[in-house]
Amino acid sequence: MSLEQSILLKNANLVDVEASTIYPASVLIEDGIISEVIKGSDHLESLDSSIPKTIDLTGKWIIPGLIDMHVHIKEKFAPHFVASGITTVRNTGGNVLELKKLMKAGNTDPTPRVFSADRIIDGPPGLFGETSPWSINIDDPDMARREVRRQIEAGADLIKVYGMLSEKIMTAVVQEASKFGIEVSCDLIHAKKVNAVNAARMGIKWNEHASGFIQAMYPQWNMSAPQHIWQEVDWKKPNLSLIKDVCLELLKHDVIICPTMILFDQMDRLPDYWKVDNEITKKTFQDHPLIGQWEAISQNIDALKMLGKQSLINKAIAKTYFELGGTVVAGTDTPAGVWTFPGMALHRELELFVKAGFPEMDALRAATIIAAESLHEDTRGVIQKGAIADILVLNSDPIEDIKNTKNIDWIIKGGKVYSQEKILRSIPSEEYINRTLEEFLGEFEETMIDFIVKT
Repeated sequence: MSLEQSILLKNANLVDVEASTIYPASVLIEDGIISEVIKGSDHLESLDSSIPKTIDLTGKWIIPGLIDMHVHIKEKFAPHFVASGITTVRNTGGNVLELKKLMKAGNTDPTPRVFSADRIIDGPPGLFGETSPWSINIDDPDMARREVRRQIEAGADLIKVYGMLSEKIMTAVVQEASKFGIEVSCDLIHAKKVNAVNAARMGIKWNEHASGFIQAMYPQWNMSAPQHIWQEVDWKKPNLSLIKDVCLELLKHDVIICPTMILFDQMDRLPDYWKVDNEITKKTFQDHPLIGQWEAISQNIDALKMLGKQSLINKAIAKTYFELGGTVVAGTDTPAGVWTFPGMALHRELELFVKAGFPEMDALRAATIIAAESLHEDTRGVIQKGAIADILVLNSDPIEDIKNTKNIDWIIKGGKVYSQEKILRSIPSEEYINRTLEEFLGEFEETMIDFIVKT
């Protein structure tokens, strides 16, 4: 063991998300990896004297670095995640070429580890309009298969499909992705042709937003349905029997649900939305472009309220699926929706998990060990020997009150100790962001030409 490269975190209250308990412990970190977890004061004195860097965490709590399982990250706000304690993100739609620097970042860099989908595969006319570097509209199975192969070759960790696809095209996507061992994720909020049960049966592993449930429960309903169909749904008192029936179907196929409760909760609360006010937002969001984006979106209150109607059903789905033994992970869809601050939104999501009926420990597990296991990663989301040293030091007990996850003292990423202020100093300039966007668009055009020539 190279003691010169070691850090000892001593006398902490360790929140063990694997065993769902808390106990006094010290953690030895070597070269970015947890090399030992010492319960109580076992042989601590002899070790303490030999480690050059020791941090006394008496009266503090340590938890694994958090994982946001549904984001749309950009380099310009990537440091906000780590400053908020989110050391890993699952990017569910974007462009892996645009994110290549983040995806290849160093172990200790002040940006989160990124698992990412490439551009969203949708059907015409496309929720986001014409085909672009960030989404593609497809109505041909062979074209769908080619796009899946292109995305995997580009480095996508998963494939994301949207609800305007037909069942035939969606099935082609799933079948092609499965040849390469790549999982498929679906967003069925606006779906008319496919529901959550159809998607599960065709082999889609991930259900984003707990979507497609309402279409399965009420077959005449979709986001464009006439008002009298909307009125047939009991939005205020979710039908738990129908929800359970759909959950049981998804359980048969081991579907993972990421409910993104904050997305619907924010819209349901308008204009009284949740808005965090702390050092991160004060220092970095005063004139941030996202503020203008959210303010503009917030003007469409009627449309947002229609989406917000789903909030109680969304929470009921998450709780029911969890109680039935299904896998539920925590994600936010940041910065989509309104006032979903990158990084801090996950702390609100954990609050909503608890409000939905999850115990605090299980809410925390949804953003740590359960999230990591869903990503097939056994060295993240835990504080144990052999794990990557991504650790949050908190000033108060998150199991006593889940809101305490926001009360961050230090962030440790890959064994490097950061203050929030130090991380925020790494936010890239607007000039840099504009230059890299131009470079990406040019590079993407070249890669698409090469792909077309090859195929």
